[in-house]
Amino acid sequence: MSQGFQFNIIKNDPLGGHKGTNAGSISLENVAPVFIDVANEDVFIDMGGLHARAEVEQRVKWVADKEAASGGLEYYLVWVTTERGPEGPYYAGVTCCYMLVNKEKKRGYKLMHEHVNAMDQSMKHQINLENLPKRLKPLLKTFLIDHDEEMYERASHELKQALN
Repeated sequence: MSQGFQFNIIKNDPLGGHKGTNAGSISLENVAPVFIDVANEDVFIDMGGLHARAEVEQRVKWVADKEAASGGLEYYLVWVTTERGPEGPYYAGVTCCYMLVNKEKKRGYKLMHEHVNAMDQSMKHQINLENLPKRLKPLLKTFLIDHDEEMYERASHELKQALN
């Protein structure tokens, strides 16, 4: 029985200078999962989110039926990818996706393919905050500036426009 092709998610330089070692690997070194708690207007990083194991994601069964998680708390998961440019590090890719978590019912709603695609877009340095409600954009902007103002200043005009 053959195993087929598998992705290895590793830290740091995926090739380590050798062109044959870890080929086809994905490095998540520069990606951070930033959560926005809609009800409390709270923004925070939970690195467990890289593998769908953030605190808000734990102890719930994920379903594709939004009604099953009704009455829960709304969150937006914002994938933030950083990169180092000639002037220094900057926010390179920022995308978001929605989730609804009802801890009492032990049910959570998210469309896994949207989360995977959003992470992929962020890693490819794309900006897509169309799904993020306008009232939450200032919260994310403030969070990114407070985290590192110089990284925000070096970010693309496209990101700054998306946050206004």
